[in-house]
Order: sequence, then C-alpha cells, then structure tokens
Amino acid sequence: MPPRQHMAPTLTTAQPSPTPTTTTTTTTTGGSMVSSNSSEPSRSPSNNTIPVTTTDAATTTTGQRKPIRIWVDGCYDVMHHGHFNALRQAKEMGDIVVAGVHSDAELLVHKGPTVMNENERMAAVAACKWVDEVVPDAPYSTSLEWMDKYNCDYCVHGDDPSTTADGTDSYKYVKEQGRYLECKRTKGVSTTDLVNRMLLMTSRQEEVHSDRLVREIQNGAVSNGEGNNKAEQQHEVLSTARKISIFSRGNKDPQKGDRVVYVDGTFDLFHVGHIEFLKQAKARGDFLVVGVYDDATVRAIKGPHHPLMSMHERVLALLACRHIDDVILSAPYHLTEHILDGDYKVHEVVRGSRHDHRQQAGKTKANSFQGGDGADPYRLAKEKGIFVQLDGPEHEVTTHSIVQRIVKQRAV
Repeated sequence: MPPRQHMAPTLTTAQPSPTPTTTTTTTTTGGSMVSSNSSEPSRSPSNNTIPVTTTDAATTTTGQRKPIRIWVDGCYDVMHHGHFNALRQAKEMGDIVVAGVHSDAELLVHKGPTVMNENERMAAVAACKWVDEVVPDAPYSTSLEWMDKYNCDYCVHGDDPSTTADGTDSYKYVKEQGRYLECKRTKGVSTTDLVNRMLLMTSRQEEVHSDRLVREIQNGAVSNGEGNNKAEQQHEVLSTARKISIFSRGNKDPQKGDRVVYVDGTFDLFHVGHIEFLKQAKARGDFLVVGVYDDATVRAIKGPHHPLMSMHERVLALLACRHIDDVILSAPYHLTEHILDGDYKVHEVVRGSRHDHRQQAGKTKANSFQGGDGADPYRLAKEKGIFVQLDGPEHEVTTHSIVQRIVKQRAV
C-alpha cells in the first residue's frame, strides 16, 4: 500500500443540544449493524460544517474498502508530544482521524480550568499532520451519537483512565458497543507535568535551590516528591532516536525546483503562536526546514531555567506539525554556510516579528555566547540577500504568556 498523504483537516462546527436523553442507538461496527438500548447522555451534533480544504480526506485511501474513521477526543491543553503520539497511533489504526475537542465550559465541569482556550487548542490539533478533521465542543463523555454523526467506526484513547465529574468511565458507552480501541500513553510527559515545570521555574524557591533543581526542571521532573533518578530515566526514554524516526515517517525530500525556507528558534511549549509563524513561513516556499536550538544554547540566550521542554521534546512536537518538512537538531545560534548550503540549498531565511532573544536575556550574556561579539546571528543570510523579516503584529500567545497564565491561575 502506498504511503498515505495527509491533507489539511476539515474543521467541523457543531452546536449540540445539552439535553440528556435516553435513546435506542443503532451503530456500525466493522461493517455490521448493532442495535442496543443505551442511557448515555445525548448531545446532538448539528449539520453545520466549515471546510478548511476542498480535498476529501476519504481520497487518501485506495481501492474499494470503506475508509476506517477513528474518533479521538480530548482536552489537548498545552499540546505536547504525548498528545501528538496518541493521534499518530490513532492514524495507524485507521484511515481518517477525527479529533473531537472539548469546550472550555465542558472541561471546567469535569477537570477544571484550562491553560489554553478552546480556539487555541483547536488550532494546535488542526496543525497535527495525523489529523484529518477537527470537531469542536465534543462531549466529555464520549457519545455514540456523535461518533455516528461523523461516521466514525471506532474511538481511540490512551491506556490511562478517564472519568467524568461523577466518576463514570468517559468511554463506558463506546466500550459497551465494542467500538473502543486503546493506544499506549506516552510516559514522562503530560499537561500536569508541564504545568509543574512552569511552577517550578517561577517559584521563589528556585532562586535558593541548588543546580539540582534546575536539572530536574530541564529533565522533566514532576513535582510529586519523587527523586531525580526517575526524572532522568523518563528523560532518557523521551530522547530515543526511534521515536524521532517514527515521528519523521512520511516526510519527503524536496523536489527539484522546490523553494527551501529555513527558520530557527527554541519553540518551547509548542503553541498557536509558533504554528501561525510556521504557517506563514511555509507559505513563502515549498519545503520548510526548522532549526531547533539545543538546551545549552537556550540557557545561554534565555537564562538558566530554560527551556521548559528538552530539545527532543520540542523536536517531536515540531515533527508532528503539518507545515514542517524537516527539523535540524542542535541548530547553531549564528547561521553558518553549512546550514544555508549544506544538506539543503536554502532560498530564504525567515524570522518572525518577535523581539531579539538578546533583548530578553540581556545583551552581555548573549553577546558572549558562542564566541559572539554582538554580531547579528542572521548576518550571513542578510549578506546573501535571502533574509526576510515577517511584518505584522506579534501573536498574543507566546511561551512567556503561557507561563504567566499558570502563575495567574495559581494566585487565584
């Protein structure tokens, strides 16, 4: 079977009725019809849809076999490689992935306030290369009615428990009908874990703690009283070449005549601000290469408590983005000839409208970094006439603004 082509997703807008009902449900499972009486809470989805692309995701399959449609619902708050890995595994179980995103109001009832609002969370899900359709306002308790409305055969969720506010299994009704499939949860990362890292970074205690605390933050230690050894073990698992290879699967080489665009940066806490920038950069060419600074480089330009996510965690999130064609690990802060005319012939180097890193970290420290004497890191691209600074306002969502949201929520 030829490799699947991942098209841009279709955004489906649904305005369901919240009225609970008792229904008799007829479902399709593997091509057979199954009727059952179910007392699941029903929230009927509407018929309103907004197509993002004119390409039908069903055309990604070949032959006469009916495409298998997979429903994957979730919070997708502070999107990380664990979320992306679940969506990747769901794609391997079927042909078309339909991602249902819970609303802020729904999550407030069952889990509590979110860090990212529902529009930001939907944008992050839509950027995932393994997602074909996005459905907003999905019910927290997975509904057979919603799955049937969007012609989904199976629901996929990780092997970690999920319960509603009253303690009911969120996937109870799906499991009863034999339409539940399970994928492996990614160990060592979660939204809670990332929130803990942010709180550790902003805590006053970190000012008096030893370098051990800094190492724990960078290694992804969870603030649960467990020792540093476990944090380091989790970090090692996350940093495997195999996982990077799996996330890179399906990426193609540039074709003859393709215009190659290069961007670089930290890309910590991968968010909608990054996504919008990458989308704009990709629109300027045919093949987008992203250079990712290693952890030591980020510390040198931003301070000792950065980054919040290790380089490998940041790379995995980028590799899951549909706008990116390749990623360079440990990219140099100052552009080199090898970057511009090495593996790829770069036609354009694009930089966003963000302030220079040195203005945030302090000129003295950044100027001494990598033997620099205050030289412009993009000097080489400017001399070649291939540097482009994107105009327009800075996106309101930044890594710093996300951290500030966490601090504000904690203070309430």
